[in-house]
Amino acid sequence: MKLFDVYPINNIEIVKGQGSLVWDKNGQEYLDLYGGHAVISVGHTHPHYVNRLTDQLNKLGFYSNSIEIPLQIELAEKLGKVSGREDYQLFLISSGAEAIENALKLASFYNERKKIISFTGAFHGRTSLAVAVTNNPKLVAPVNENENVIFLPHNDEAALEKAFAESGNEICAVIIEGIQGVGGIKVASESFLQKIRSLCDQYNSVFIADSVQCGYGRSGKFYSQDYAGVDADIYTMAKGMGNGFPIAGISIAPKFKAWHYMLGTTFGGNHLACAAGLAVLEVMEQENLMQNAAEVGSYLLTELKKFDRIKEVRGRGLMIGIDLPDELSHVKKELLFKHHIFTGEAKPNVIRLLPALNLSKAHADRFLEAFSQELKAESLKQRATA
Repeated sequence: MKLFDVYPINNIEIVKGQGSLVWDKNGQEYLDLYGGHAVISVGHTHPHYVNRLTDQLNKLGFYSNSIEIPLQIELAEKLGKVSGREDYQLFLISSGAEAIENALKLASFYNERKKIISFTGAFHGRTSLAVAVTNNPKLVAPVNENENVIFLPHNDEAALEKAFAESGNEICAVIIEGIQGVGGIKVASESFLQKIRSLCDQYNSVFIADSVQCGYGRSGKFYSQDYAGVDADIYTMAKGMGNGFPIAGISIAPKFKAWHYMLGTTFGGNHLACAAGLAVLEVMEQENLMQNAAEVGSYLLTELKKFDRIKEVRGRGLMIGIDLPDELSHVKKELLFKHHIFTGEAKPNVIRLLPALNLSKAHADRFLEAFSQELKAESLKQRATA
């Protein structure tokens, strides 16, 4: 059997990681500023994380949700405290797409409606409802097409008001990333998030804050939507939640009432997953990682904005997008193969930085120096051919 060829692969095999560094099978060191799609939140092989999982695995790795699992209660209490949502409820699953599916299902159970508002540039996942609210037709198979999804321009308050005025009593939910990831690190404005909140209140619609990538402290606040000073009804979480172990969840406002079998999962909330989730939150607290994300992220944003060859720099905390002109489209490749720095991308020419939340200023400087070298090299090349 061969692997189904859906991923473009770099010819690099990583065999070891520590903090923000990884090494390939030949011993070459790389600076990891992508964290496997924003997954590595507390650094590779953090000692507390490794010990937490090892201790739990030596006791019990898995049993189903048919028994008491005190670790789930402990995780819910810790998450409520760290996120500032102690009156919310937690449902645990295993992936970001599952979080989106369950959030939308819960919203529809709540108000018995079908229409969902999503936005241009949105990416919410690849399962049925998640991909239906994703603004990329190439990813939507015919079986996933959903006539109840309304796509509106991102950050367009007038368009949002018009949609609610026309069909507000039919709108089940509004789903939005506080900062779009795959869409190119586009930040939802504070006034736009506030407008979503007020319209959802007015029409009894559900505000779903997709925090799968932009949540868990990455922006410098626990949820990036927190910058707007409003609460969502449901927050989806996944990527940074387990530092690489598959765990996800939805944080649910008190107004939602559960009934048995309303939602369900086989692997969600298992013992090992909860140990991973607790380890991440404990490290975030002990090492003040949200503050570090805010400070190092602010430093990177400030320094990057000094480069005049860049079209735009966007983001918050350690979720940063560097929008490059076409002539610099090769820079990401040069950073990886010449400078040994992993970064991400968003089409067409956006470099995405999604490092661990404990990224050091020294490692930020290492990236800035390499990036500066590539921009200078391009300038010299253009002068030589002028």
